Amino acid sequence: MRDQRVWRDVNRRNRDWLRPWEATIPPPTASGPIVHRPTYRQMVRHLRAEANAGRMLPFVIEYQGRLVGQLTVAGITWGSMCSGHIGYWVDESVAGRGVMPTAVALAVDHCFRSVGLHRIEVCIRPENAPSRRVVEKLGFREEGMRPRYLHIDGAWRDHLVFALTVEEVPEGLLRRWHRARPRNTA
Repeated sequence: MRDQRVWRDVNRRNRDWLRPWEATIPPPTASGPIVHRPTYRQMVRHLRAEANAGRMLPFVIEYQGRLVGQLTVAGITWGSMCSGHIGYWVDESVAGRGVMPTAVALAVDHCFRSVGLHRIEVCIRPENAPSRRVVEKLGFREEGMRPRYLHIDGAWRDHLVFALTVEEVPEGLLRRWHRARPRNTA
């Protein structure tokens, strides 16, 4: 809860930049309830409840000591699947500095090594070139298209599915990212 002011400031400052990629609430159907975007407190309560139930791992992303984004491992499924999916956003002011690939690599390594997941997916709108670069840099494999997968920016949008399994990164994703990363970046 103590991050509310900073989180809101970063999110508000980046509203136009994030709008084309962030999930939205679809309009109500004749039989469905009216759902509104949650408040910050409601979002945090939901993230905590899902984390306590073992279905989600929410993180804030910091760069040089300041909050610059959010990463969530959600949809965690156990049993014969042992998988989850990652969603993220980052402050436009730090985009392109390797912050998000590093955050995703750290989260994947935590999921594979500490949590015990076997597979991680990232679903991205085809038009979202910066987000696609994140998974491409990290070596996620593209698996296909999910038509009308999520409600984003007022409509049901197609998403490309990228995935990685623990067997594909025996040395760890962060280590692979550091080896592949150009030396002259921040």
